[in-house]
Amino acid sequence: MVTQEQTAAASAGGRPDYAANPAELPHGTLVELFFAAVAHDKRDAQLRSTAAGWQPIAHRELYDDVRRLTAGLRAIGVVRGDRCALLAENRPEWALADYAALCLGAQTVPLYPSLTAAQAGYILKHSGARLAFASSRAQLAKLQEARALAPELRTIVVFDELEDAAPDTLALPHVLELGGRQHAPEAEFREEALRARPEDVATIIYTSGTTGDPKGVMLTHDNLHSNVRAALMEALEVSASDTALSFLPLSHVLQRMVDYALFYAGVSIAYVPAIEQVQAALVQVQPTIAVSVPRLYEKMYAKILSATGFKRSLVVWARQVAFRWSEAKEAGTAPGVLLATQHRVADRLVFRKVRAAMGGRIRFFVSGGAPLSPPVARFFHGAEVVILEGYGLTETSPVTNVNTPRDFRVGTVGKPVPGTEIRIAADGEILVRGPQVMKGYFRNDEATREAITADGWFHTGDIGALDPDGFLRITDRKKDLLVTAGGKNIAPQPIQNVAKTSRFVSEALLIGDRRPYPIMIVVPNFENLRTWARLHDVPGDIETLVRDARVQARVLEDIESRLGEFARFEKPKKILLLPRELTLERGEITPSLKLKRRVVEEHFAAELEALYAEPGPEPRNGG
Repeated sequence: MVTQEQTAAASAGGRPDYAANPAELPHGTLVELFFAAVAHDKRDAQLRSTAAGWQPIAHRELYDDVRRLTAGLRAIGVVRGDRCALLAENRPEWALADYAALCLGAQTVPLYPSLTAAQAGYILKHSGARLAFASSRAQLAKLQEARALAPELRTIVVFDELEDAAPDTLALPHVLELGGRQHAPEAEFREEALRARPEDVATIIYTSGTTGDPKGVMLTHDNLHSNVRAALMEALEVSASDTALSFLPLSHVLQRMVDYALFYAGVSIAYVPAIEQVQAALVQVQPTIAVSVPRLYEKMYAKILSATGFKRSLVVWARQVAFRWSEAKEAGTAPGVLLATQHRVADRLVFRKVRAAMGGRIRFFVSGGAPLSPPVARFFHGAEVVILEGYGLTETSPVTNVNTPRDFRVGTVGKPVPGTEIRIAADGEILVRGPQVMKGYFRNDEATREAITADGWFHTGDIGALDPDGFLRITDRKKDLLVTAGGKNIAPQPIQNVAKTSRFVSEALLIGDRRPYPIMIVVPNFENLRTWARLHDVPGDIETLVRDARVQARVLEDIESRLGEFARFEKPKKILLLPRELTLERGEITPSLKLKRRVVEEHFAAELEALYAEPGPEPRNGG
């Protein structure tokens, strides 16, 4: 059920004209966006990382390559309606393959480059992909192993050059050359490409699968087109003078939709193939815009707070200044003389260095995929680093809500974007209706009916609340809510997010469903843990340190010091420090870096049982 008050709050706090009349958002296709984008005719539409530096790719060069690749794909048997898988890191060829598939009328099926062969095989089989793109020999080997599970996969096209390829494996330059010999006149190419209709499926994106097998989300041209237009109307105030980094995997719908929007607006896009290269790229490219999941910002924050000695005291003081400055700006009040003076000093000593490490030109970051911890958001806001936090799911193309430079509230994911309605059901679940809601799940009508009501409301599975001004606050995933043995309800996500602001914590997972009290599983920040241990004469390797009572007590103390806003029953009574990272290979995280709660609990069941079996509040560890 949905209350009238909650519905009204969403409409009043959102964009009433668009919420009431979603048809006013222009309908369209991604092909139309592509043709409009290349008209910018810049020499640096894209930037490729090479050993010699960042190499520009012009709009005209990309347009010509898309024409040739479209013709080449058609020549090797790909037809309108076929599905083309794409297993690659972020690089210009990803966009080239995607745009060529769209112009051909095929449907792109992106795969995370971190997937195992078995995981890739499941998606290839379920989607019925007939062709797959691979970025490198390593990804090719993965597809060759996976194709045993995917009988419909006929051809693999590899971005990198190949010397000893099998007959059904082609190098991208070969397909481009083939297309160059056969491609149709430009007018005919455009006419054929523009046959795409707004209601046609453009892509099938498989969800990360935190529970059960991944589901194939069918997004139409108009789903993504409407989201691009809505984002540009509100949050993404950009122009052809901007430069963006693209490093969140393009298989993640957030980066992909934002890249469509930025490319359409004429923004230069620099592709970063690996997360380890982001820091260097920030300094080298000096972007004005970047998109990521909260983990990047949390790691930046932890690194800043990892300073020791006098520097740490300075950073902690500057953090408090940032918090007060941010709160004043959000409230719309002018900071007093003392705070203004403190902020100038903190800026000179700390904040400028933070911005310099980001290249010195960042106008704003975009954060999505999971809630951003309010202390992290507050610190960067106060340090004059704007992070626009938003919300959405793969099924909503993805953005439903976002904070904007003009309408901003820390701890929320903003108001609805144009054309979008938000409701809160009686049980607290967030419901969404708008042009960005998916067509349905591929080959899964039952799941589609469960997710979308007859009148178009999509059940997000997230719990949240709307404030009186229409800002949406995410509380937790509906399936992740914990109910203790004493009947207390606990939303773990906000507690985990605060715990991760500790310099000792890399990942946190609160356990406690049907248990007498909660325990927190912690993946430590190993570098900071070693530093603390060395300074306090605690010997041993990581395996030894996570079992040391002094280390456990210090980490739990630091976490507890941050949880003052939570009720006593919500706070962890003990912690389980892990000696290793959680990994995709072990099935403990998804490709989009979300923790798989049930898998992690299962893998450390013995250690958790031992902790619950032992009396007393002292932190223990079974490792």
